[in-house]
Amino acid sequence: MLDGVNVALGVTGSIAAVKTVELAHELRRRGAEVRAVMTNSAQGIIHPWSVEFATDTEVVTEITGKVEHVELCGRDEWADVLLVAPATANTVGKIAHAVDDTPVTTCATTAIGAGIPVVVAPAMHEPMYDHPGVLEAIEKLEGWGVDFVDPRIEEEKAKIATEDAIALAVARATGESPLAGKEVVVTSGATAESVDPVRLLTNRSSGKMGRAVARAAHVLGADVTLVHATVGPHPLTGGAGVSDVPYADLVSVESAGEMLEATLDACEGADALVSVAAISDYTVEASDEKIRSGQEELTLSLSPTPKLIDTVREAYPDLRIVGFKTETSGEDEQMVEAARKTLDRAGLAFVVANDASVMGSDETRALLVHQQAYSEYRGPKDDLGLEVAQALAATLP
Repeated sequence: MLDGVNVALGVTGSIAAVKTVELAHELRRRGAEVRAVMTNSAQGIIHPWSVEFATDTEVVTEITGKVEHVELCGRDEWADVLLVAPATANTVGKIAHAVDDTPVTTCATTAIGAGIPVVVAPAMHEPMYDHPGVLEAIEKLEGWGVDFVDPRIEEEKAKIATEDAIALAVARATGESPLAGKEVVVTSGATAESVDPVRLLTNRSSGKMGRAVARAAHVLGADVTLVHATVGPHPLTGGAGVSDVPYADLVSVESAGEMLEATLDACEGADALVSVAAISDYTVEASDEKIRSGQEELTLSLSPTPKLIDTVREAYPDLRIVGFKTETSGEDEQMVEAARKTLDRAGLAFVVANDASVMGSDETRALLVHQQAYSEYRGPKDDLGLEVAQALAATLP
């Protein structure tokens, strides 16, 4: 999502500067060119040679007669975006008041004046982040169009956001925004039905495809709600999982019933729904106690669950809906036929059809099925997510 993007990376004197090397590598892995600018304080934490190695370009450590700030961030100059990561409280306050006493703040003043996108990833102790002056500076900069990547609040520290969250913010700031102002709901993951307090009925979905669609919709400017079901069967909200969704408001569910209820709530006022989740077609009346193991045969009585897209369509007749259809035939004609039945039944914008064999994989093959035609996609799920989000944008007014 960053192919061909030139990123001027401003590094300031937070201890989080030690993460700069990995951040630069991540931006470059995603296609960006990176040139770094460092304050004196940052150089006391990480050596410019390390950053030069990570970016493969000489680091700007002072503003000279070459007017490096203009060459990088002036009008029609090199940078497509200025990323300040990490940004200290001191730097945030200086940028908000056009105080240009470091190479980074001088680049920031130049970029804002030139209309170049600026993305800031703060990192500091939590009490500093909560200081009224810092919050006022952030609000002021946001009013000027500066984008902030929210820090992770842990151990009384406002820790710098993940490399993924920062890279997504850069992509959103520099790319086209056909979904700007739109609210998009995405369902994702595998639902699970309780058999007893220990056992579940679930499926092989990893949730990767749904998260890829949500990420892409965010990058294209949408406000995204991700209704995410149990995966593997452990929920996304456990441990570090929360940091995996900086691109969406996360609603965690487990069962098909919870998924339906949460999606109906999320779709109120939304512009579109992309239903990617692998939702249980059947549920079972759960036992209050663990079913004892043994050699006796056990019969479970399964009851059908409501179809999510049909229920949402009934509740929101004008909502734009994209469906996903998984088949096991392996035959394109059968996948297209099944997709078109769903498309016609629920009045969908289009349907993404794929074979069950791609569940859990990072790569996929899918058919984007419209009313009169279909196209084939092969490649990473992240790229398919972008194609789906772009196709959705084309259907919205």
